[in-house]
Amino acid sequence: MKKTLAMAALALSVSFVTIGCKKKTSDAELQTQATTVVTSNPNASVEVKDGTAHLSGTFADEAEKDAMIASLKAIPGIKDVMDMATIAPAVVETVSAVDPLVQQKVTDAVKDFPSVKVEVVNGELTLTGNVSPEQARKIKMSVDALKAGKVNYNYTVK
Repeated sequence: MKKTLAMAALALSVSFVTIGCKKKTSDAELQTQATTVVTSNPNASVEVKDGTAHLSGTFADEAEKDAMIASLKAIPGIKDVMDMATIAPAVVETVSAVDPLVQQKVTDAVKDFPSVKVEVVNGELTLTGNVSPEQARKIKMSVDALKAGKVNYNYTVK
């Protein structure tokens, strides 16, 4: 009986030592695993410090970012994920509010001034280039006579 009790005590102490000596994953190992997970998004990066993953970068949407956070939390040894990432702004395509016919009329009105360019910028008719004060007055009068709507005179008067 003493022998059985001694063996049980020895087995119990060995199991405590084994549990107590469980290998802790280093930050370097966690960094390697976390970097592997994050490489699916080229605009994101991760840094692991004290078992906490710090996620940064840009994601297309909230769902993609949440999925990345969940993947990082699933790595054994990662205690927490600090979210420092952002969501990319939605790209909105704009259609020119300027009628091509109006743009052509304005282009024709300034054809005598080769340094002046007529463009549509941010949906508005914009004139750019270098002109003299006298040329600026003539251009403004010609374009205003067309009743072209909003026109940005962004040329340089010299």
